[in-house]
Amino acid sequence: MATTYEKLRADIVSAMKARDSVTTTSLRTADAAIQRAAMDQNKPLEEALVVATLRKAVKNLTDANVEFARGGRADLVAANDNEIRILKSYLPQGIEGAQLEALIATAIQATGAQSKKEMGKVIGALKQLPEAGLIDFGVVSKIVQAKLP
Repeated sequence: MATTYEKLRADIVSAMKARDSVTTTSLRTADAAIQRAAMDQNKPLEEALVVATLRKAVKNLTDANVEFARGGRADLVAANDNEIRILKSYLPQGIEGAQLEALIATAIQATGAQSKKEMGKVIGALKQLPEAGLIDFGVVSKIVQAKLP
C-alpha cells in the first residue's frame, strides 16, 4: 500500500497530465510544505510528518478564509475551499469521540497531571503516540482543560 506522500506525488503527475492546474498547484504547494517541514525538523518523510503538515495547511487555509470572507473576497474563499477539499482527501479519518477521550484519560493517568498547569505533560505524552497524526490537538486542549481542575 502506498503512503500518503507517494499517493500525493503520483497525483501531481496525474493532475499535470490532465492539465488540471488547480489540483497541480495545490498538490505542488503541499509537496513543497512537506519537504520543507522534513528539512526543518531534520526528519525523514514519515507518515506522521506528512499528515501533520497537510493538517496544518488545511488549518491555515481555513483561517485565511475567515479573513477573506470578512474582507468580502468571495473569489479567494472559493479558491481556498477548493484547495481545502483537495488536501482533505489525503487526510486519514481523525481520532474522535470515545476513542479520543480514552487516549486523553490514559495520558492524564500516565503523566499524573493534577491541574491545568500540567496540561503540557498530557499533550506531550499524546504527541509521542504512533497515532498522533490522527489527533486534532485543538480539540485535545479543550478536553484536557475540561478534565483538569
